Amino acid sequence: MGQTRRVAIAGCHRMLDRKPANHNFATAFDAVPETEIAAVFDLGAETRQEFTDCWGDRVAAYDSFESMLKQEKPEILCLATSQKMHADQIQQAVESGVRGILCDKPLATSLSEADRLLDACRTSGVPLALGLDRRWLVSYRRLAALLREGIVGRLQSLIIYGIPNLINHGCHWYDVALHLAGDLEPQWVSGFVEDLSAEPPDSRRHLDPTGRCIVGLEEGVHLYFTPGGSKRPSFDVIGEQGRLTIMDDGLQAWQWQETDAPPQPLAIPQPEGDFPSGVAIVNDLVDAVASGGRTACDVEEARRATEIGFAVHLSHARQGARVDLPAADRELSIPSFPWGNE
Repeated sequence: MGQTRRVAIAGCHRMLDRKPANHNFATAFDAVPETEIAAVFDLGAETRQEFTDCWGDRVAAYDSFESMLKQEKPEILCLATSQKMHADQIQQAVESGVRGILCDKPLATSLSEADRLLDACRTSGVPLALGLDRRWLVSYRRLAALLREGIVGRLQSLIIYGIPNLINHGCHWYDVALHLAGDLEPQWVSGFVEDLSAEPPDSRRHLDPTGRCIVGLEEGVHLYFTPGGSKRPSFDVIGEQGRLTIMDDGLQAWQWQETDAPPQPLAIPQPEGDFPSGVAIVNDLVDAVASGGRTACDVEEARRATEIGFAVHLSHARQGARVDLPAADRELSIPSFPWGNE
């Protein structure tokens, strides 16, 4: 076992029990021997108290992010605050000497904010693990490997179903599609934002609507995103020599080949447990801190997954015109959902 690294958690309202679940990163850090939770920041006094009641009085609690960094000097920061706080907090963390950052999605409320925090990590060499967790799931890793090995031949396009909104959750859809496509660089986006004129004025969907778009990648590959077809990520992957259909967030997959044979089901390994990506993300970040390397969803992956959603809004404003990437307009702001820690 390597050295134990001190972890500070910022924004803990989803980490108030010891049951592994999505976004409960405290359970993941607690399960990794190389990390210990040393401090927590949250704006809510009751939330801070619930956290220390759960995780122990040894955890120092702060109502000031800056004070926590100054007093505790953590090596690793787990950032689960509202995304409108991420840019300033990541800059402060890097300047204070933090050596690795796990940041919950989405990354930022504008591309200029994303640029600022990604540049801070890039220039300092601090590894970032953005919590787009399918990067770490054995199911998607196997599917991406099969595509790299040529199961459908040369890749032509992917159709991606079920995108629920363009920013807050859409980043999951963009990232896993890019992962399956071999992380080819996005070059342009054309799309439309959902018409919400019939939606009640107080609907949260107005904050971050869904939409439809085409993303052009290098090597002539295209991604087609639609909100229809599934409530969980599903995909049709089309290549020169066949087709791969992935259903129900990687639970089922079938392969078609350019022959008269019927489609064949594929055996895909499945993640185990209630939060299977949590420990994998933490282990990856710990390894990156120790080696000076990068994580599976680091600066460049975060940049690609973040840029697409904002580009859809920019394209919609131009009647669906193609927006070349990186987008020229970096100031368009999409507000965060009211997750807490506002």
